[in-house]
Formats: sequence, C-alpha cells, structure tokens
Amino acid sequence: MENLIDIGLNLMHSSFRKDKEEIIEEAKKVGVNQFIITGTNVHSSQIAAEYASKYPGTLFSTSGVHPHDAKTCNGHTIHELEKTAKNKSVVAIGECGLDYNRNFSPQDIQRKWFEAQVELAETLNMPLFLHEREAHEDLFKILKKHDGISEKAVVHCFTGTKQEAQNYIDLGCYIGVTGWICDMKRGRGLQEAVSVIPPEKLMIETDAPFLIPKNFDKKPKKNRNEPKYLPHILETIATCMGLDAEELAVQVTKNTKEFFKI
Repeated sequence: MENLIDIGLNLMHSSFRKDKEEIIEEAKKVGVNQFIITGTNVHSSQIAAEYASKYPGTLFSTSGVHPHDAKTCNGHTIHELEKTAKNKSVVAIGECGLDYNRNFSPQDIQRKWFEAQVELAETLNMPLFLHEREAHEDLFKILKKHDGISEKAVVHCFTGTKQEAQNYIDLGCYIGVTGWICDMKRGRGLQEAVSVIPPEKLMIETDAPFLIPKNFDKKPKKNRNEPKYLPHILETIATCMGLDAEELAVQVTKNTKEFFKI
C-alpha cells in the first residue's frame, strides 16, 4: 500500500520526544508518506508549524485550540492562530470543536471559542479539523449555522453512532477514522457506522501516540501508537466496509490531497 496520509498525528507529544524522525522514516517504509501534525492550543500549533516547515511536502500541521483548552482562550487567541495559519505548512484550522465527555472547559466557553474558530476558517478560506465527543447535537447546530463550512470540515477521530455519521455526511462533512475501529469492544459502534460513510468522504489517521490498534496478531513491544500502523487501520476499515483495501487506499489519499490542498 503506497502514498497513505496520516491526517492526525500528535508528533509533538512527549512520547515522541526522542525519536520523531525515526517514526516518520519507519512509516515511510510501509507507504505512509505524508503526515498532518495536530495543533491543540496556541503554543502547540506554533511549535507544530515550525517543525513541519522543516520538512516541506512531508509534514503539515493545523492551527487551533482543542475544546479541552478553550478555557485558556483570550482576546489574543484568534489573532495568534491566524498568524500561525499563515505558515505555509499549516493546512487547516483546528483541532477545534466540543468535548462534553470530559468537560475540561465549561460547555458555553467551548461553544464560544469553537464558533470563533469556525469564523476564522471562513475568513481564511481554510478547512476545519474538528473534534467532537458526546456533543453531536451542539456541534451539528453550529456547523449548520455556517453555510458551506461543512463541505470543508473533517470530523477527526470519529467515534459516534451510525446516525451521527449519517448526519455529518448529510451536512457535507468528511469523516476521519482512527484505530478506534480496531477495538473489538469499544469500536463496535464505529465498525457499524463506517457502512454509511461514502469512500469519497473518508480520511484515515492514527491519532498517535493514542489509540493503538487492539487487533494486532502480535502486540507491539511499545504500547504506543505510531503512523506506521496506518495501513493496518486502513485494512480494518476496508474489511468493515466490505471494500478492497488497495482501492480504498487510492480513494482516501485522493480525498485527503484535495481537501487539504497538499
């Protein structure tokens, strides 16, 4: 399998501190050739953009504030995100959205700063890299208010129901699927939900170092997810969708390149 793109990689996470370059090289050996580093707050977005800009054409990044960090936002936040987004390596606004699972930031604060980032994406005419957990209804409402933005939005690390996937598809969103689908306990709902995702609306990601696939024949020594496992995730998705993995690989890569303009 060649030319896969990992749309969600937390490369600046502390667990990759000593071997960032190695994990990229390991991934390339199995056909994963491009990677989008997730920005989760003003500072991490700046660091991701700086690091990605050293590897043009291979690494890209996003500029945004995760809902967990919404409580840290202030009058300078959107300006700072916009500044970072002007870096050539930045291909989307995000990771932004709503997370009512953990509520690390109050829900009204989450909604306020999510909508501010939606407006920034509209202003800059950039795609949106979304996070949603147990907040489908409110995220859906906000997207619906912003006509046309859904066509440029990907719901990253989707873990919702079949109906929620259908709702996002109906709005025009793309869906990002991770190794969550490889978990035979927690991932059952997602294994069913992918049946309603048209292949032309699908993207794939590891969300590494999190969400290591649980269905390996042999458990990896390091309990850390890495981008080299993306082909394994794709094969699991293809099986759940009843599609040929090689054909699906071609389609998701085409979707990703067109969506992020990379």
